[in-house]
Amino acid sequence: MKKYQEIFNDLQEKILNGSYLAGVLLPTEKELQDQYGVSRDTVRKALRLLTEKGLIQKVQGRGSQVLKQELLNFPVSGLTSYKELVDSLGLNSQTRVISLDLMTVDEQTALQTGFPEGSQVWKLLRTRSIDGIVSVLDLDYLAKDCVPNLTQEIAQTSIYAHLEEELGLDISYAQKEITIQASTERERLLMDNQDDYLVLIRSRVYLGDTRQFQYTESRHKIDKFQFVDFARRKHSL
Repeated sequence: MKKYQEIFNDLQEKILNGSYLAGVLLPTEKELQDQYGVSRDTVRKALRLLTEKGLIQKVQGRGSQVLKQELLNFPVSGLTSYKELVDSLGLNSQTRVISLDLMTVDEQTALQTGFPEGSQVWKLLRTRSIDGIVSVLDLDYLAKDCVPNLTQEIAQTSIYAHLEEELGLDISYAQKEITIQASTERERLLMDNQDDYLVLIRSRVYLGDTRQFQYTESRHKIDKFQFVDFARRKHSL
């Protein structure tokens, strides 16, 4: 067995048996070099395996942080807002608005989102942190004719609460597509992590009168969520 695999096995065992608890930082690369008597490249190979296993994540400027091993259930069949989800699970979560702009839909954006070319939409980019770790990156487009005024305060709390409780809109159904995609440098920067892959959920969301009011691209950390659905078999008569 190669040395980096031995280090990986040792660190993995210490994480799983609680010697390194979730949320703590592993020793620095230099400390691990001295501890195991190996080169920095060997340490980095071991840390890369731990990252791929979902046991740690790189935190810029701090080192390698041990992750919680339980995954959060993320329902994909319903229309639960992120705020409703974190409230129901009792999570310590923060939303950060990166940008909010009003734009006119061009040909490319129309193909991407489903909104008519020439219409106006709000383009909103947000990060969602759980226990201080950015776990979701949301890119939303919302039709201005359905959502006349969208502020950073609304975007930071709950857009769906604003739509339903203040505007009286009937959020009805959605079409969703789920894929695994390689993360880009920009996504890694915005999410402050070095994950090679993210779960991407694309959604087109409609009102009860069949108008599309939202298009969303929601990127999730693979090691933070498990995506669940409920299915019932339809029996023939």
